[in-house]
Amino acid sequence: MPGYWSVPRMWDGETVVCLGGGPSLAQHDVDACRGRARVIAINDAYLKAPWADVLYFCDRRWFEWHRNGPHFQAFGGVTVTLDAEVAGHHPEIKWLRDSGRLGLESDPTGLRTGRNGGYQAINLAVHLGAARIVLLGYDMKPAADGRTHWHGGHPVPVKETVFARVMLPCFASLVRPLRDLGVEVVNATPASALSVFPMMPLAEALA
Repeated sequence: MPGYWSVPRMWDGETVVCLGGGPSLAQHDVDACRGRARVIAINDAYLKAPWADVLYFCDRRWFEWHRNGPHFQAFGGVTVTLDAEVAGHHPEIKWLRDSGRLGLESDPTGLRTGRNGGYQAINLAVHLGAARIVLLGYDMKPAADGRTHWHGGHPVPVKETVFARVMLPCFASLVRPLRDLGVEVVNATPASALSVFPMMPLAEALA
């Protein structure tokens, strides 16, 4: 069994874009990030950004859905998970520990979960040295047509109530620790339900 990865500050002082799975995530916005910031693709977002620096996923179920796909196998960046079983059988995948639900983990071997991968990716970006984090695809609510993800949803559907009741309440616990570290977070997701971070158009956030 491999040990926990200690995340190095590879991107000290840089801007990091975290790509979520919300229905607003558009290919042209993803493409606009290439070469202008470091990129963490969360779950299926690596399909829109196969060139991303990091692919982050939390659980084994998602891994089983993607592991044999050509795009997953061709991904050339660093892949990171919280799942011990996946890491145990695939030592090339970096393993971090679940250190609790709320707040920001300062130990680079762990992540606070916030009960969603988008939250975890913010903590990972901080470990990597981000001075500025831009959130894209963080809708945190279904689209008007009922879609919960840009890709049409996972094989096991996400209930609409999960966003408001489970995921969103956790983000407030990130605000103070991020501010104390001097890490700026802006939300470039149009019409996002996540309101604890300042909203900003993507072009301005990447400028």
